[in-house]
Amino acid sequence: MPFDFYLVADPHFFKNSLGAKGEEYDKFMRYEQKCFAETESINRAVFEYLKAADEADTVLFAGDLSFNGEMESHLEFINLLKELKQSGKRVFVITADHDFNDHPFAFDENGDWYEPEGTPREKLFDLYYEFGFEQAIAVDRQHLSYVAQLTDEIRLLALNNDGASDGGRHFDEEHIKWIKEQTAKAREDGQMMIAMNHYPLLPGKPIFSIINTSFQKDSATVSPMLADEGVHLVFTGHMHNQSINKITTEAGNRLYDVCTGSIIADPSVIRHVHIKSKSTVEVKTIPAPDFEWDTKGKSCTQYLSDLFDNMILNMLLDMRDNPYNVLRRVGAGDKKKIFPIVSKIGKILNKITVGRLCRLLWIKCDKSIKKMQLKNFAAELVREAFEGNPSFTEGTPKGDVFIKFLKRIHPFLKKVNVKDYLGNRADICELLKASAGKQEIDDYNAVLTLE
Repeated sequence: MPFDFYLVADPHFFKNSLGAKGEEYDKFMRYEQKCFAETESINRAVFEYLKAADEADTVLFAGDLSFNGEMESHLEFINLLKELKQSGKRVFVITADHDFNDHPFAFDENGDWYEPEGTPREKLFDLYYEFGFEQAIAVDRQHLSYVAQLTDEIRLLALNNDGASDGGRHFDEEHIKWIKEQTAKAREDGQMMIAMNHYPLLPGKPIFSIINTSFQKDSATVSPMLADEGVHLVFTGHMHNQSINKITTEAGNRLYDVCTGSIIADPSVIRHVHIKSKSTVEVKTIPAPDFEWDTKGKSCTQYLSDLFDNMILNMLLDMRDNPYNVLRRVGAGDKKKIFPIVSKIGKILNKITVGRLCRLLWIKCDKSIKKMQLKNFAAELVREAFEGNPSFTEGTPKGDVFIKFLKRIHPFLKKVNVKDYLGNRADICELLKASAGKQEIDDYNAVLTLE
């Protein structure tokens, strides 16, 4: 039964020669959490690591293989997969919505936006045939899903849900029927079945539960269905966050969602999974290796961390200086009447310190963070939610301030009527508090009891 494998999420490979520089590129990157020009270098470093890694001979890739569906990016990424396979590794991939696109984009030698050759969804099966479909014991070609025999006792349910007939990112009826046929066959054959699905089946952090794009559509029904069908462990990506969450169904069956951060964004990690038995699985996290790039004297880890923070800081700056840029991102670019209000809020957020805010709200603040800029406090808070194992817990200077702040604004936020992924009315303050502090399961290294 013992079986080990590595898992990589969201490689977003971009062939750098297509073009990723210039003024328009810099404008695009102002709001980006993930790298763009650096992705080829990062991926090559990860592949070199995996070729030499000897704790497992199997590697899983959980979707979004290309940056945005550029055909040349796919072809170069496939060359890396072939090299990995030639090194002795077995390779299984799924594709996702960033892997097919009729209108991808890059930046030409003049730095202008242009469209390189795209990739139709129907070509993905042939492109990635030898990395899962070829070895499969069952294939759903319409939905680009398959079942592979990993060992004599373990099967992989590799799922792609971007092919519903209505264009939605969900499992349609035909796909659900096929999934249930495969899980039933696995039970009949006495097999342990694990799954790989690009979209998280469970929200990575409590606050993500009210953001519809952060988790699998129909998660409230799909997750318990899989658990009751005998699939107790699923590996996901998409959100570029690091988390491990679980549910227990009414029938008493557990499902763990192990979501892994993208290798091209903070925290840039790889999972090493050790299946000890049908009931016990150990999950470890390995930092992605350093990559060749001009990081301006920073470590690769700090370089990626700063990229994330700059995304938040740039949004706050644009609230002050260019509200249109921020509002159009949320579909409100035409709300010119609120531009002055957003700008005024932006001026405050970019200037005020944590200590000053605490004085205004009559909140006690530890002297160690009084001089910290509020914008930096906010960037760190958001980044840690994505990095996993956030440290804004009660009993720490930052955690105490954040919790007290939430109590101050709770009377206002409780009037906001939003629902979580289960359809229940959500308390935003409670979700924020739960997302900023210690989680039930360690997001990096954990021993999971499946049954």
